[in-house]
Amino acid sequence: MGGLFGIVSRDDCVSDLFYGTDYHSHLGTRLGGMAVCNSKGIQRSIHNIENSYFRTRFESDLARFSGNKGVGVISDTDPQPLIARSHLGTFGIVTVGKINNMEELLHKAFDERRSFFDTAGGVVGPSEMVAKLICSEDNLEDGIRKVQASIRGSCSLLLLTDDGIYAARDRLGRTPLVIGRRNGARAVSSESCAFPNLGFEVERFLGPGEVVYVACDGWEQRLPPGRDMQICSFLWVYYGYPASDYEGINVEFVRNACGCALARDDDAEVDYVAGIPDSGIGHALGYANERRIPYRRPFVKYTPTWPRSFMPQDQRLRDLVARMKLIPVRSLIEGKRLLFCEDSIVRGTQLKDNIQILFDYGAREVHMRPACPTLVFPCEFLNFSASRSTEDLIGRKIIHELENGRDKDLQSYITAGSKKNLAMVEEIRKRLRLTTLRYQRLDDLVASIGLPKEKLCTHCWDGSSKGA
Repeated sequence: MGGLFGIVSRDDCVSDLFYGTDYHSHLGTRLGGMAVCNSKGIQRSIHNIENSYFRTRFESDLARFSGNKGVGVISDTDPQPLIARSHLGTFGIVTVGKINNMEELLHKAFDERRSFFDTAGGVVGPSEMVAKLICSEDNLEDGIRKVQASIRGSCSLLLLTDDGIYAARDRLGRTPLVIGRRNGARAVSSESCAFPNLGFEVERFLGPGEVVYVACDGWEQRLPPGRDMQICSFLWVYYGYPASDYEGINVEFVRNACGCALARDDDAEVDYVAGIPDSGIGHALGYANERRIPYRRPFVKYTPTWPRSFMPQDQRLRDLVARMKLIPVRSLIEGKRLLFCEDSIVRGTQLKDNIQILFDYGAREVHMRPACPTLVFPCEFLNFSASRSTEDLIGRKIIHELENGRDKDLQSYITAGSKKNLAMVEEIRKRLRLTTLRYQRLDDLVASIGLPKEKLCTHCWDGSSKGA
């Protein structure tokens, strides 16, 4: 996926830029980058962070950086920031999103005799494509408008200029951007959790497709927000950091509410409630409080050296990290009936291994309560699931098998409580060797978030979407 952070300050901003960008490390583990603007132009640094943390890789760069405005990015797509020199002047650019019509845009650019240079492995990166689209217009604002009109998928971006920062949220607001205020400074961030320890207060959440120009003493709206929004529901369920708010709604608050919804009308007799670390914990606390069942930690995450497991591109590495980072606690497992809350079940491979470990350590029963419905459709709008095809999803795989190799009657399978939905869930339960398995209902998830369903992207669960 990825995250953005930008700052404009009366004073040197390098330290704030460094820590603000670092607060997005939970959103990606491939690449990190920073760029600062000063009287000598734009300085930048880009590092691979697959085998090291952002702070470790960038600390040595800080001494040579100076400036009162800058942008940073955690990226799982392409090396960023890019520095563009054009008839519009020199600017730095960072982006987050997914371009589904890249080939179409490339062919159009080639027809116009345009060229691309900043490629990785022979593939044009999305940030360069966005920069080219911007530079094809007469000013930056028209260029950003062209980006939003041309791209199918999503693209949020920050542009670093000599005078300030342009911030643009993707057309349907699938990814968030929020402005923070501090005396003598303004910041723009994907995650509001980057603000408190840097002394910023949330000033405003950008609307879908909105473009603002940010200076140290305030901001100006350059393009108004659109009426339609499709913010990703998974931000609250999974990606988002517990201390962050999106649209004014806190992640941990929503996860607690999801757990409460899972607990209502659930009659499983268990000794403990637990969460699969990290994102399952908030859901589990809500469940435990609702049913007044003790919360325990039969799996403890070893955080000093093992990063999050969903980001590495190599599946074997993801599985290794997932296995090594969770340490079982035998005295909380042996002879116990355990109920786990999990953010979601995607492929089920890692979860199946975890469940087997619990039984190997003597668990009597293992019950699972995912905080969202069964994943049936791969994400088409963000890079979270770029390496996952439809066949990777355990729900879709089961449907394929139950329908004799066909993707048939999907609506019946995604309708909670229907005969086919229950058959799919039961088959998943068997595959994972669980005692019981009950998924969150989509209407309960939507209610837990607190936004109208038409403002949420729920494509992964029901196939719905507004534009690609």
